[in-house]
Amino acid sequence: MKAQVPLRIGLDATYALDREPTGVAVYSREILNGVAELCALGQLRPAEGQLNAYVRPHRLRTAWRAALPGNVSRRLLVDALAPGVAMFHGLNQRLPPRKKNRFTVTFHDLFVMTGEYSTPEFRQRFSTLAREAAERADLIIAVSHFTATQVRDLLGVAPGRIRVIYHGVHAAPPPAPIAQRQPWLLHVGALQSRKNILSLVEAFEQTTLGWRLKLAGGLGYGSAAILDRIARSPRQSDIDIMGYVSRAELESLYANCSALAFPSLDEGFGIPVLEAMAYGLPVVTSLRSATMEVAADAAVMTDPTSVDSIAAGLHRVMTDQTLRQALQQAGLARATAFPWARAVAETAAVYRELF
Repeated sequence: MKAQVPLRIGLDATYALDREPTGVAVYSREILNGVAELCALGQLRPAEGQLNAYVRPHRLRTAWRAALPGNVSRRLLVDALAPGVAMFHGLNQRLPPRKKNRFTVTFHDLFVMTGEYSTPEFRQRFSTLAREAAERADLIIAVSHFTATQVRDLLGVAPGRIRVIYHGVHAAPPPAPIAQRQPWLLHVGALQSRKNILSLVEAFEQTTLGWRLKLAGGLGYGSAAILDRIARSPRQSDIDIMGYVSRAELESLYANCSALAFPSLDEGFGIPVLEAMAYGLPVVTSLRSATMEVAADAAVMTDPTSVDSIAAGLHRVMTDQTLRQALQQAGLARATAFPWARAVAETAAVYRELF
């Protein structure tokens, strides 16, 4: 698409303006702010200057109160109208039904289509929207090679239309030495069945006394069974259910805990794995889905379908300070490969393909 005047870009900012951002919202906010900066600096030609942030009606009240970069204009995103921009980016695997110019869409994961992690009604609606977005998009961004494979296999998308762009992380303050950290295991993420919290609790029960398990995240699908199991756990007094925590509280946990326990059954990326590494926090995670791709050889890998495997991984990091120190250094090095600035630059390169 060629033009002699600056083109206008629009992004679906519906989740970027969440008051309590989690993975998708964090990604949406970083891409929105990063692209806005490139446009303001004239570094995304032929698009420059103003950027449109589209918001769906159910999030409109929150979005109108949220702070945005100075060159970003709010727009209402309704299905009856095609976005009036040269290139529209759906940041959460969804696109409007009406299309005027070019579309790109980001797919974070397709776990709703592959596991019993939601209601049948939600699965049906999600699957329909995902297939429609894949059909309408000119190019698709997948946040990992694992997700790219799912988009190819589950949605029938040709690999030539898919671009893999990893999530990112910001640089953190120098980490506290391992010896100065608290004997706390941290899990970051909603209390839901996909996160494998039931198995994590059972594995924790097999580990060394004197440690605590801190669960930082809101309630999700399957949380009732998780809360019931914790209430009946012989280590119940060692488990802290913290609910959603603010960014400042999360950063404090990353800085003071001794390990991240993240044995998720299915992840399209796994931002907590990367953030923990950036804060010098040793990681125990799953040898499946995208977590093994993100962590590579900088974490202790476990089989998330085996409580004994998770327990063994936790036991290793809890009892071996030398291992924790090695994981801290490996994780810090790994995190440097995933700056948010790179994600923004690679996203801008996708836009340029469509101009």
